[in-house]
Amino acid sequence: MDYERLWAPWRLEYVTGDEKSRRDAAGKPQSLLPGADEDCFLCRDVAQYDEPAAADRAHRVVHHGTHTVTVLNFYPYNNGHLLIAPRGHKGRLDELTDAEHLEIQRMITATSDVIRQGMHADGFNIGVNLGRTAGAGLPDHVHWHVVPRWQGDGNFMPTLAGVRVIPQSLDALWEWLSQELSARV
Repeated sequence: MDYERLWAPWRLEYVTGDEKSRRDAAGKPQSLLPGADEDCFLCRDVAQYDEPAAADRAHRVVHHGTHTVTVLNFYPYNNGHLLIAPRGHKGRLDELTDAEHLEIQRMITATSDVIRQGMHADGFNIGVNLGRTAGAGLPDHVHWHVVPRWQGDGNFMPTLAGVRVIPQSLDALWEWLSQELSARV
């Protein structure tokens, strides 16, 4: 049998569990927002740092809004998988202000439009898991998933090996997406 090779050295951080060290490379935050949880990665993503640009890259933050933060998912289901969350540590929809609801929806629209145009996505899965029972890995800080989809992206790897192949490094995606969003949002 002739085997094909999948070369993805940027995935080593994920496989070895060293991705936390990437976030920690930004250093300790100078200050968290009022009501923030220091154990919550989204709260740390919006905190003040000595070097904000380095912190954004380490945390994979692609956009800071007035009421929201948009970050790359460290465990993507597909290339371009984003999380959009309110800046404040809120776990339920009824805790969000009208301004937060509106900005979240506008960011979902903007990010899906940028990815559709720039990455030629054919569709999107967009959703929120409310509570641990519903699958929320971070149940106390509500966030929306924006997952780009392409025709035929359900390839053989998840079926045969329980593995997803992400064709672009998170760092390269962060670089492109943060530039695109800063130009449009």
